[in-house]
Amino acid sequence: MTAINFPRPGHLTALPPLSLYIHIPWCVRKCPYCDFNSHQAKNGLPEDAYIDALLTDLQSELPNVWGRAVETVFIGGGTPSLFQAASINRLLNGVRSLVKLQPQAEITLEANPGTFEKEKFQGFKDAGITRLSIGVQSFDDAALQSLGRIHNHREALTAVETALNLFERVNIDLMYALPNQTVQTALHDIQTAIASGAGHISAYHLTMEPNTPFGHTPPPGLPQDEAALDIEEAVHGALAEAGFAHYETSAFSRPGHACRHNLNYWQFGDYIGIGAGAHGKISYPARIERTVRRRHPNDYLAAMHGKVSDGIERQTVAAEDLPFEFMMNALRLTDGVPAAWLQERTGVPAAKIAAQIRAAQTKGLLDNDPLYFRPSETGRRFLNDLLQCFYKGFSII
Repeated sequence: MTAINFPRPGHLTALPPLSLYIHIPWCVRKCPYCDFNSHQAKNGLPEDAYIDALLTDLQSELPNVWGRAVETVFIGGGTPSLFQAASINRLLNGVRSLVKLQPQAEITLEANPGTFEKEKFQGFKDAGITRLSIGVQSFDDAALQSLGRIHNHREALTAVETALNLFERVNIDLMYALPNQTVQTALHDIQTAIASGAGHISAYHLTMEPNTPFGHTPPPGLPQDEAALDIEEAVHGALAEAGFAHYETSAFSRPGHACRHNLNYWQFGDYIGIGAGAHGKISYPARIERTVRRRHPNDYLAAMHGKVSDGIERQTVAAEDLPFEFMMNALRLTDGVPAAWLQERTGVPAAKIAAQIRAAQTKGLLDNDPLYFRPSETGRRFLNDLLQCFYKGFSII
């Protein structure tokens, strides 16, 4: 075990870029694979009360980010597109009044085809949304039914087409290795997405998350490991052939269309997280703090309309955990990050984890470039093995 003398407080050499994540937790119906903090909307949505709570929440965070500009905003869920365009407009106007939002900020909203209305998409654009991320998951009706989705392939195609007519940047979310899926049906999904003209495609392997219906009882017909790998290779190959860069584990984009907000996560940037269950990360010169809001919407609303601090948990990241947390994000990126960012964004010089870096390089999981932390091709395929090299591999003295 290698001992490390960590820098004294105050050794972050610069504060990273700052983003804002806003969580809207309601959806029409909870999908059986979903482990996000989402709740089925049963008796209408408290849109006004929730936006009041979000703005109160953001205001409470201002002393911790005073003077810092916000580079990107991401409104996720749940299904944020359930909210009326007027509500999103009021939310973003409130955000602009409280923080210094960059003029060219990327502002993303997640939308589902099942909540699609042409006028609503126009309203989102008028409110200031610059990027729409559409949760299609599949263009095959049988697959959509097996995933518990509420839309069909025609609604998905219409939503994507309308979004592309309104927004310069559109993301299509797809899943693969679905029940009864073959290489051919997976390729049909991905080729349909490519043909749409969208500049960004997120392609995720369906996983059986604990504490979900699928995690408890997996659906029948799931592809076995070898078949799932064949599907994955076909999906990745089709995207590469179409000119999409595989810039992160599950993210593919045409030139200039990478998601700036998610890039900031992976580059160990900072982000304010507001809304029920939202997570955040804020850097200070001497420490890095993680935040999390109360998870249930009712508990969150009660706190934000009462004693705000009761709705927020704050925890300083232990110094010995910082290198792993940094690598856990940075090594998801195909191109990695500059090695200098480790000290700049955590206060830990690369020399302090030299043994772990060498071990990863010796195993062929990390490139040998001294100026970059970049996973090798093998490291990208076996990311968990690469990250294990940096997990609790040192101690503080």
